[in-house]
Amino acid sequence: MIDDLITRGTKEPYRMFTSRAEYRLMLREDNADLRLSEMAFKLGLIAEERWRQTDQKRQSIEQELQRLKSTWVQPGSDTAAQLAGHLKRPLSREYSQLDLLKRPELTYKKMAKALAGFNQQLDDAVTQQVEIQAKYSGYIDRQKDEIERNKQQQNVIIPADLDYQKIGGLSSEILQKLQATRPETIGQAGRISGVTPAAISLLLITLKKKNYQTKVLQNSQNEQHKQAKTR
Repeated sequence: MIDDLITRGTKEPYRMFTSRAEYRLMLREDNADLRLSEMAFKLGLIAEERWRQTDQKRQSIEQELQRLKSTWVQPGSDTAAQLAGHLKRPLSREYSQLDLLKRPELTYKKMAKALAGFNQQLDDAVTQQVEIQAKYSGYIDRQKDEIERNKQQQNVIIPADLDYQKIGGLSSEILQKLQATRPETIGQAGRISGVTPAAISLLLITLKKKNYQTKVLQNSQNEQHKQAKTR
């Protein structure tokens, strides 16, 4: 969204849809205070007391996640029996409480009522965030990996002689913009107004194929050169 407004520009009223955010799974309403409070405090937008409250909330979340991760439930144990009424099927192996919380039939409140060791004094906002992070951890980790891959891809160089006409799947509009702009890197291409993530994916696939073919060609030429020498 920031790129749209600042780098690319817009000639019409801009609609602030969440779909315009590249990583909207990370940009959720429930974690806005955890993501933005430190920056807001540094900019003088919130008081120190509010920042300290958010920081305490963060620490409580991390501590509880770590406790759940390091507390194990054995099949056939008293703890497993206490949870049996909430599970669709009995435990077949050892699970951490964090892994159990990922199950759709279990909630933090159900586990807190059934098991010992849960801090009943934790704020609802803390337990809600613990449950969200546990249940969506797989998707969140996948998106973090995607973010890291995209950071690395930003600096991928686009050859100056790349023929965009030979890339299948690009719309006429995107093709014209790429040919007119001739971006030097994938990052520059992604900031061209109208160039979609799908088009960037096609570019990356093309570049990978081009690099592979070049490598094979070089290897073939080297092999021919060796054979000529032996003759």
